[in-house]
Amino acid sequence: MNRITDNFSVALLLSAILVNLVFGGAVAARAETAGLDRYFEELADPDYDGWSRAESDIRRAWSRSGSAAMDLLLQRGQDALDAGDIPAAIEHLTALTDHAPDFAEGWNARASAYFMAGMYGPSMVDVAHVLQLEPRHWGALAGLGMIFEEMGDEPRAREAYERSFALNPHQQDVKDALGRLQRALAGTAL
Repeated sequence: MNRITDNFSVALLLSAILVNLVFGGAVAARAETAGLDRYFEELADPDYDGWSRAESDIRRAWSRSGSAAMDLLLQRGQDALDAGDIPAAIEHLTALTDHAPDFAEGWNARASAYFMAGMYGPSMVDVAHVLQLEPRHWGALAGLGMIFEEMGDEPRAREAYERSFALNPHQQDVKDALGRLQRALAGTAL
């Protein structure tokens, strides 16, 4: 088999494992984010006027590892991503996940870097870590939807986007993706 076929086969195997883990309900909430329950409830309400504050408070909590050094690694990784230096981002974020394996946002940032590098298998593995640590991470679920969509697995993409949208119905990009997938899947059914 060639490299593309090998990567695709590995990605499909990982997707089956990830779907079992994530959609099978075998994830547990982290104690550190349990205090955010009220914010998640506010965010999930499509009619709540204060949703952006709730979203900001959740994101702020997610961005704190509890260690200034680990927060600096996250920032360096995100800065490298913003600058388009994907290898440097992966390097910083790998150091972060190595030293702070219970910090969900480190895994999420590295999942994004791997996705940007076209490395869907490693990205999916990191998304699984995020969702084990924080099952309500709507960004990781949206990222999972993007990966499945890129792989051509539209039903699983739609499921991931729907779960993300249920947690945060204020995501226009996810709403657009759901509309796009609905049209594609309706066309397939004909």
